[in-house]
Amino acid sequence: LVSKFGLQKAIQGAALLMSLGCWFRSGFSFLLPAANAVGMSDFASHILAASATSTTDPGLVPYPLLVAGTVMVGAAQPFFQCTPPLLSAQWFGSDERATSTAVALNFNQIGIATAFLVGGTMATSPTGLEQYFGIISILCTLVMIGTCLQFKNLPPTPPSSSELDKLASGEEEPPFLESVKTFFSTPGFTRPLAAFICSISITNIVGAFIDDVMERGGVTEQFQIDLAGAGFELAILVGGIIIGGYVDRTKEYKRVTLACLATTAAMLIPLGLTDHALGKEPILLILALLGLGMSAGPVQPINAELAVDVTYPGDETAVESVQQIGGNLVSALLVP
Repeated sequence: LVSKFGLQKAIQGAALLMSLGCWFRSGFSFLLPAANAVGMSDFASHILAASATSTTDPGLVPYPLLVAGTVMVGAAQPFFQCTPPLLSAQWFGSDERATSTAVALNFNQIGIATAFLVGGTMATSPTGLEQYFGIISILCTLVMIGTCLQFKNLPPTPPSSSELDKLASGEEEPPFLESVKTFFSTPGFTRPLAAFICSISITNIVGAFIDDVMERGGVTEQFQIDLAGAGFELAILVGGIIIGGYVDRTKEYKRVTLACLATTAAMLIPLGLTDHALGKEPILLILALLGLGMSAGPVQPINAELAVDVTYPGDETAVESVQQIGGNLVSALLVP
């Protein structure tokens, strides 16, 4: 879809789909207090009629609408996660792409960090979950409007000679499966793929089981756990920006990746210990968690860019799609 309709239409369409999905999940009943407060009682009655609640969970939309909205949000998500290398190639020079990909790819962690802080506090009851979904719907709608008004397909001038050559040749991207076959037959593609899968699997699993890790180390208050989770996600973003900038300047993809993976392995030791005293020290666990985010997070954008360079002039979106599919599949298989 991205190669057929272009980056602009694909992202704008995905933003609209995600906004609709959010409203399917939230309904409109969370707007009732605000409508009544400003004297719009008739509007409030229309809201209540348009957002019929389920009988088992007052305040929530019926379960089929919740599922439909979740599916729509999930269907929109790959358009944001798989297009950062294409965005970098079309808008940034070769000495900026690792940083731009790190920002675009790892900024997803800001949403997860917000979920830790806001969702962990609000989503403790059906009413709180309804209000939480409502805030997400409003914010997503505002971002969607900004995306539709401001997101452009291409810059006035190509940012690099390689992108200029690609545009001048008028080359059309092959079908996805054909691109995948080409990638795996290209020498050097599987190594950045393996590094990417290793990194995203670790960050996904640690993020999913952050409660267990922190509680074992003596961090038992839910807000403290949420803060630790948010810090972990922010560390992924910050590490990606800092180390991505270094890679842009030096082009040391391999050396930096190996150093990040070695540091990641070292940071996992305190987090993985269950019986040893090291695994039960709160300060050590939090420092290891932040260090893990700083070291594991940059591996993903760095190796996304490396894979794009190795497979040039291949489809950047297809490259990232393969990496995301592989990483999330392995993450799912690792969940006990």
